[in-house]
Amino acid sequence: MTRVLAVDVGGTKFAAAVIDADGAIHARAEEPIAGADPVDVLRRVVAAAGSSGVTAAAIGSAGPLDRERGTVSPVNIPAWRDFPLVSTVAGWLPGVPLSLAGDAQCMALGEWWRGGRPGSLLGVVVSTGIGGGLVLDGRPHLGPTGNAGHIGHITVDPRGPACPCGAVGCVETFSSGPAMARWARAQGWSGPDARALAGDARAGDPVAGRAFARGAEALATGLLTTAALCDVDRVVIGGGVAEAGEVLFGPLRAALAARGGMAFLRRLRVEPAALGRDAGLFGAAALALQTSIDLTTFS
Repeated sequence: MTRVLAVDVGGTKFAAAVIDADGAIHARAEEPIAGADPVDVLRRVVAAAGSSGVTAAAIGSAGPLDRERGTVSPVNIPAWRDFPLVSTVAGWLPGVPLSLAGDAQCMALGEWWRGGRPGSLLGVVVSTGIGGGLVLDGRPHLGPTGNAGHIGHITVDPRGPACPCGAVGCVETFSSGPAMARWARAQGWSGPDARALAGDARAGDPVAGRAFARGAEALATGLLTTAALCDVDRVVIGGGVAEAGEVLFGPLRAALAARGGMAFLRRLRVEPAALGRDAGLFGAAALALQTSIDLTTFS
């Protein structure tokens, strides 16, 4: 049975696993960054998962990234700017072919492969930031730089707030957890973070509810824009903010129904991610398996 090494480089934790072509996990390791040297953490999780007998490896990384150069610049890891992630990991895995994609792209691919999501889909991670990835006609669509599907940086309001990416009015400036909490505090809410905001919205706090409605409207605009361009019929949403459940998904579905004009946009389905924290690992494994197995056989 073919086995590959999957690596998930997130903004707050790293994970690695050995996974076979049937989707079985044979070894898994995870460690938070928590102020440690990210390279040391990554080396430990890769070593703990092991690479004996693997035929290929792939990394799903927070971005932005440059697939051609093999570099990443995760927003939440300031020490890594144009960091040579591929060559670093390749040095620990001599002779093993190595692929790179965005973490949200791997989430989308993992949900498609192991989450029972046939067809074309957009995977979205709603958390500290907002990332996205596309699976079109049963294949990951990564784009020439590896940033295809990056829905968080679609502009939804050209007069909107400044975004850390350098643009203004991006989806992320309205719909990420910190953005919603920041807007709510400006309206008089006094809670600490998006998790507390979700709890207050669930309990009926009007400001918290409006914050989620505002974020959902911007996110719906980004989803419909992507669906209009790529003709996806399914959106899978994961990440910490998605754990708010109907506090997010209720107003999001309402906004999609109100704004989806054409019939092919009205068929868009939005669902919570099914695989939890392992979605990115399964997606990275699927990416690695492309070197030896036709992905269309996974469906």
